[in-house]
Amino acid sequence: MTFKHKFNKIIVALITVVLLILPVAPASAATQVSSDYHADQLQLNVKSAIAIDSKTGQLLYGKNINQPLPIASMTKLITVYLTLTAIKEGKLTWQTKVKPTDAIIRVANNKDFSNVPLHVGHEYSIKQLYQATLIESANGAAMLLAQAVSGAQQPFVRQMRKQLTKWGITDAQIYTTCGLPNKNVGADAYPGASSDAENKLSAKDMAIVGQHLLADFPQVIKTTKIAHLAFVDQTTKTPMANFNWMLKGLSQYNPQLKVDGLKTGTTDAAGACFIATTKYNGARIITVVMGAEHRDGTDPSRFVQTKKLLSYLYHNYRPIIFNKNEVITGLTSMKVHNGKARQVNIGMKENSEIWAPLTGSKLHVELADNQVEAPVTAGQTVTDYKFKAGSEQLISLTNPAGMRLPAKSFQTTTRVNFLVRFWRWLFGG
Repeated sequence: MTFKHKFNKIIVALITVVLLILPVAPASAATQVSSDYHADQLQLNVKSAIAIDSKTGQLLYGKNINQPLPIASMTKLITVYLTLTAIKEGKLTWQTKVKPTDAIIRVANNKDFSNVPLHVGHEYSIKQLYQATLIESANGAAMLLAQAVSGAQQPFVRQMRKQLTKWGITDAQIYTTCGLPNKNVGADAYPGASSDAENKLSAKDMAIVGQHLLADFPQVIKTTKIAHLAFVDQTTKTPMANFNWMLKGLSQYNPQLKVDGLKTGTTDAAGACFIATTKYNGARIITVVMGAEHRDGTDPSRFVQTKKLLSYLYHNYRPIIFNKNEVITGLTSMKVHNGKARQVNIGMKENSEIWAPLTGSKLHVELADNQVEAPVTAGQTVTDYKFKAGSEQLISLTNPAGMRLPAKSFQTTTRVNFLVRFWRWLFGG
């Protein structure tokens, strides 16, 4: 390298340093996931619908997924999440007993709503109320859970809103802890809201709720898959039948689909809604349908539409399971800038899966970045794997620009000192 070339490199380096210290415009907000995704490939008779991988959030189908719509009793999944959180934090136990207020008793004994009867002066355990909330969709029981966690309905509603915000859900409308319209909870109506106000989330946001519930409390499936159970109140037993008719033993059960959760919801404004989950070839799916037909209490439309959606997924995708530490062929290592070692071997950071289309182009994997800055420690996330099916980027709820899974380094390498870095920069290598 001539002196002139060395001098030119030094000048370029000085200019680069100046540019680095200049103010940088803030990055634009992340692109929102498109409202429709392969919606033209399956016509569902619902207002909105979505299907995702429970673990990664990979989007498999979407119809009008961004529009907030009434969610009715699917609300109870948020109430259950906060109840399980309170138990985990030691604020409650399964055996904790609580007494209902007069307002809750009036709701619980209203035969127009899904309920188990609650009585003045009786005590009910958190476990009883939790089961009634998920199986019988009991509105009074859900409200009593909220009371046990936060002391009253209004502070619990605020807690629900706060939790949704933590999950990145910013357009939620939450007024009641059970999903009934504001006017139907009597003295517990949310102040300042109209009597007709109902809880609203988009299908995408409802899927996110399901994701967090299953990730943080997978044991919820042990209860959501129960078709029948008795609610015992002293000497009285009230039979409960799950409103999820796709469970084994109920009218819409399909042995090929094996749905084991999660929650239905119905009001006049919401129509018939259903957030479902099932495992398929080692991977778990979450589906949501909102605004299905609801002619009367015998109408199975939401389950018919869910079956169509699941059948579409099974015929158009197959899950590819990746194990923690698995090495992807052709992507075994990446370069290290300014590292004592010039490269590190890489592999999957955690157990995960990708749903690959069954038709069309072959699944293609590439690295988001091919170089990492030293130092690097073993186990550190150093880049992401990106996935395509032909020219189409697979996408997720968190990465609408492309589906990604983290890659980690198998090795540790230190950063070389300034003199070595300068030497490498000046002479290459």
